Amino acid sequence: MNPKNRLVVVTWRASLLVCAWVAASLTASAQAQTPAPTPTAAAATATAAAPTAPAAAPSADAPATGTDVRSLDQEVQSAKKDVIDLNKDLFVLEEELLFPANTQVAVFVSMDVGTFFALDSITIKIDNKEVANYLYTAREADALLKGGVHRIYLGNQKVGKHELVAFFTGKGPVDRDYRRGATLEFDKGVGAKYLELKITDKVPKHQPEFSVKDWE
Repeated sequence: MNPKNRLVVVTWRASLLVCAWVAASLTASAQAQTPAPTPTAAAATATAAAPTAPAAAPSADAPATGTDVRSLDQEVQSAKKDVIDLNKDLFVLEEELLFPANTQVAVFVSMDVGTFFALDSITIKIDNKEVANYLYTAREADALLKGGVHRIYLGNQKVGKHELVAFFTGKGPVDRDYRRGATLEFDKGVGAKYLELKITDKVPKHQPEFSVKDWE
């Protein structure tokens, strides 16, 4: 099945699951909140005066028990999990449709630095055209320092030779403003191309180092 048809099928399944989830949630909520009928004073007096009779069988319209509510809650949680899984499938299919493997180029950012550079932003140009400009929060920069990897760009480039230029802005040694660039000429073949922007410490010179790595 091609990606477009798969996307239609997955979307249809997701819609059905969302409807089932909402219906089950509303049913569980309504049954859980239904108050038990309060007997009137006359009915209570009549009940006290009447002889004891065998217990009647529960009515089909009786409120749901705790077991029924728990069962509905389990169904709701199961439907929620299915919706989350389908969301992931939709995301993957969307990327397949928008960025097919034969034209896909992805750029990632990683850091291994100490005291020589604090990242603020990165700008990326491919063939002299700006394709990404990302401003990092303190939390995001800290996540990179702890070993995280950020996909800063995902796009389409035709087969052939290209030039990537990345500009790094932040605080360098002695807390001064710092802006440096790194360049890579890469050959886009048939299949996805993955590139990595690496920020590392150059300890002997007490300077940060910026490079672009081609994942062959």
